[in-house]
Amino acid sequence: MKQLGLLLSLTIILWCITLPAVAVDWTHPLSFSNAELGRHNFSGQNLQAAEFSNANLEMANFANADLRGAVFSASVMTQANLHGADLTNAMLDQVKLTDADLSDAIFIEAILLRSNFAKTNIDGADFSEAILDRGQIRDLCKSARGINSRTHVQTRDSLGCE
Repeated sequence: MKQLGLLLSLTIILWCITLPAVAVDWTHPLSFSNAELGRHNFSGQNLQAAEFSNANLEMANFANADLRGAVFSASVMTQANLHGADLTNAMLDQVKLTDADLSDAIFIEAILLRSNFAKTNIDGADFSEAILDRGQIRDLCKSARGINSRTHVQTRDSLGCE
């Protein structure tokens, strides 16, 4: 019986020693904070969880980019192209989006508080469960129309327009 216990213990120890190491593939998110990236072309790129806080992104092209979980806090995105971009769970608080193209973009569960949407194209954009203040919603509802091509949600419905 002692030999069986010793054999079992030895087997367990050898089994543990020979287990392969498991590596976790994790990279730090890209950081473009405080960068001057006006007119930069990010179209179609995977920029999940990238950070663009306080960046100048005037006239930058983010068309069809994967921006899920990205952070744009306090950035300037005047005349930026976000057509078809996925900004699910992104943070765009205090962002200047004047004259930007947000058509067909996805803002599901995005935080958009205190951002400026003056003269912004939101045709087909999906704002489902996004966090906006009442004034923003009221203003966006004035020009809300279209259906998002990927989520099939009407822009007016996603904003809760009457």
